[in-house]
Amino acid sequence: TSEAGENDETVQTTLKFTYSEKYPDEAPLYEIFSQENLEDSDVSEILKLLALQAEENLGMVMIFTLVTAVQEKLNEIVDQIKTRREEEKKQKEKEAEEAEKQLFHGTPVTIENFLSWKAKFDAELLEIKKKRMKEEEQAGKNKLSGKQLFETDHNLDTSDIQFLEDAGNNVEVDESLFQEMDDLELEDDEDDPDYNPADPESDLT
Repeated sequence: TSEAGENDETVQTTLKFTYSEKYPDEAPLYEIFSQENLEDSDVSEILKLLALQAEENLGMVMIFTLVTAVQEKLNEIVDQIKTRREEEKKQKEKEAEEAEKQLFHGTPVTIENFLSWKAKFDAELLEIKKKRMKEEEQAGKNKLSGKQLFETDHNLDTSDIQFLEDAGNNVEVDESLFQEMDDLELEDDEDDPDYNPADPESDLT
């Protein structure tokens, strides 16, 4: 187990050694039996370290040396945890910043992608115009003329009569409009000696 890190975190591994018949002239078999808080890259580094130390210490009793080397490696790893977290934080901030920049800047406009966009836009616009013209044409076909309305709906023949009947055949007249009629100086065509009813222009001079 490593020494406690900045936030009292530790990393740990359990090593299993199996002696060979020719040990120590031959390296013992070893494996990581279990581990806590180690990443795959850490496990790989520990196995490489064990292979290197076993090779360097052939001919000598080496288990203590191997365990000590791994112990020091675990202490390095726990010290690196803070640095790893800071790097991960910076990486996430950088990715978020790049994503935000991409939102603001969008896709750079080039002649190729502009022409591609314009062709697609024109096609969509043409489709909309065709659809609108078709709808207007269909609406024109469905619209009946006055004659067609009377031919198809016979209720229209007596609609004006029905309207007057509903109103009670009462026509209201504003008599005040005719109060000044007596004051008007109207010429009586019959008193004109030149007036000829058969000739509308006989009273013209």
